Amino acid sequence: MNNNNTNEFEFDELEGKNLKDYFNLIRKHLYSFLAILIISLIAAVYYVMQLPDIYVSETTVKISKGGGSILQTEPLLGLGDMGNDRMINNEIEILKSNDLRKIVATALTDSFNAAANKDEFKSIYVSEYGDKNKYLLGIKAIEKLLGDAVQIEQKRGLDVIVISAESPSPTEAALIAAVYAKVYRTYNLEINREQLSYIRNFLDQQRNEKKAELSQAEDTLRAFQEKGGIIALDEQAQNLIQQLSQFEAQMNAAKIELVASEGVLAKYKEELSKQDPKLADYLESITSETYITALQNQIAELQLNKDIALAKVESGIDISKKIEEYDSKIADLKQKLDEKIKVMKSGILASSPEAVRGISQKIIEAEVQNQSLRSTVGSLSSVVSEYEEKFNRLPKTTLQLARFKRTRESTEKLFTLIEEKYQEAVINEQSQAGNVLIIDNARVPDMPSKPNRKLMLLAGLLIAFGAAFGFVLLRDYFDYKVNTPEDIERKNVTALAWIPKVDHLTTSNVNGRDFIIENDPKSIPSESIRALRTRVQFSKLRRDQLKTILITSPAPQEGKSTIAINLAGSFAHSNRKTLLIDADLRKPRLHNVFKRDKEPGLINFLYGEVPFEKVVTETTTKNLYLVTAGSIVGNPSEVLDSDYMDNMIKKVREEYDYVIIDSPPIVAVTDAEILSRKVDGTILVVSSGKTEKNLLDLGLKLIKSDNSFLIGVVLNNFSQKTGYGSYYKYYYYYSADGKKKKSKQKKEDRLA
Repeated sequence: MNNNNTNEFEFDELEGKNLKDYFNLIRKHLYSFLAILIISLIAAVYYVMQLPDIYVSETTVKISKGGGSILQTEPLLGLGDMGNDRMINNEIEILKSNDLRKIVATALTDSFNAAANKDEFKSIYVSEYGDKNKYLLGIKAIEKLLGDAVQIEQKRGLDVIVISAESPSPTEAALIAAVYAKVYRTYNLEINREQLSYIRNFLDQQRNEKKAELSQAEDTLRAFQEKGGIIALDEQAQNLIQQLSQFEAQMNAAKIELVASEGVLAKYKEELSKQDPKLADYLESITSETYITALQNQIAELQLNKDIALAKVESGIDISKKIEEYDSKIADLKQKLDEKIKVMKSGILASSPEAVRGISQKIIEAEVQNQSLRSTVGSLSSVVSEYEEKFNRLPKTTLQLARFKRTRESTEKLFTLIEEKYQEAVINEQSQAGNVLIIDNARVPDMPSKPNRKLMLLAGLLIAFGAAFGFVLLRDYFDYKVNTPEDIERKNVTALAWIPKVDHLTTSNVNGRDFIIENDPKSIPSESIRALRTRVQFSKLRRDQLKTILITSPAPQEGKSTIAINLAGSFAHSNRKTLLIDADLRKPRLHNVFKRDKEPGLINFLYGEVPFEKVVTETTTKNLYLVTAGSIVGNPSEVLDSDYMDNMIKKVREEYDYVIIDSPPIVAVTDAEILSRKVDGTILVVSSGKTEKNLLDLGLKLIKSDNSFLIGVVLNNFSQKTGYGSYYKYYYYYSADGKKKKSKQKKEDRLA
């Protein structure tokens, strides 16, 4: 037997529940568990079966780096050194943008309006609950729908994006996926062509203006000649006009190109200013570095000298070597310029946030391009000025005609240059295919993809079980009653025995319900009493034998008197001379159980009214003697705490093998506390499903505070319904009628 000295036991629940405990909890609350489980399962099945079938259709697109260039603007339009992963992530964000969804929503609306069977649209063509009339969702509502119905994902390790759309209609799912991909491709193409379209529109405007200027110049020249003016110039004047008009046309073309390039740069700066306004100014300052500007000026100067040499070449003179020298020098300078720009870009881009690296690179290249164009315009302006001085020195008689011819030829050559650039821009714009390729078109799915009803039902089963089990745990957590032996043992005290309920016992004897061991000695409760007797008998906590034993409980109606009667009877059955004393002087009842007069009794002896022999009576059970309570007094605690009580206990300890004392509840009054100090040991009786745990703690604490010896705790009224029916098997014993007894017990349990 474990050491249960009340100075040593603690009240903490030291041990947690194991798997068997949880199983027993379910058995204890089986009906509630099954009810919640079944209701939850029915709700889960109903929910799953009510869900509509959802079809999923996919479109696969491949993303590649963009390209295309006009007017030496290739660096402005490329993606530079942007990594593929970042490029794909950028495209995914574009696909998820509200702007693109709005375009898709508009396209879906157009498709709906053009569709013959509108009932195939189940997501965007809906009706209110209970209303048969359907209506088309608005653009905003469709945008929101697309955010939930369309998933955008990258295939791992590939430059491929999968656009998947879901809908209750397979046709609608395929249409949404297809429209989304096509709109995205068109949107991407427009973005890639944006700068090309800007340049093409700008050149178209300039072309129309120069065409009108050329027509006006020709009309002016023709009108002058028709008036009888000079109709021809000498060869020297004609050559001067051709050279001047050539350089003037190149200068104006460079100016036009510079305006176009500045327009592109302005768009880039506007985009960057939304994220980092100061960065654009910084990029402009570093691209204006003296070394870069010097290289650009040298390149422009060499290119101009080369053009002048070509313009002045006379027939029969070979200047190919000189042209090669110019080309070689220009190539060397361009290489140095490219290397410098590359180093500058790598340094800036490395320290720039990832979100602005792409646009920063474009701005750097555009700034460099503009610097080169400004150098070209500056060099050509100087040459044009020199030729204008020569032009103004022509004879006055031919100067007017020369001016008209210069204007016509300069405008004509500029128009020709612009026309060439315009045609190049048109070709580049149309040839720019974008960087999106649809490689797998959306198909109408044959089978729904959602919901996975088997998986959902399995999840529903788990949730239902969890809900039912959670209810059991909560109910157990908030259950403040003592129910099982484990509840006692968690207080670090010994559970001496657990006595089953005896409501089902029937007997013709008046005391049958209380004196179980006498009237039904082969019952499980009787076997439990014998187990209690054995554990008390063989307690080895004390060298001296436990002879005087107090029976008490934390609160009334917990069965302490029944335990006292049957424990005393069990000792008597084992041929031990046993005395049962009714010390519950406030509500005595043992005289009724044994059909004896209440007086004279314990009180009468303690008051000296009768000798002790007069209050001890024999019972019908061999070796069992009884002392009733006697007269009711107003101060039982003082009487029990008297020397007379001490002397009586010493006396009966010598005359009897065992003395069992039934006392009042220990929490209610102090009688039991007083007696616990006078006896060899105390047994605390608690009732399963009735005694509150805090009362058990208080009862144990009171026994501890009196330095009394606690033998252990008896769990009374223990029911198989608590889920701990396996405890009963320990009381089955081998006998000739064992099978009959077990069968009878099962029947009685059903009646209980």
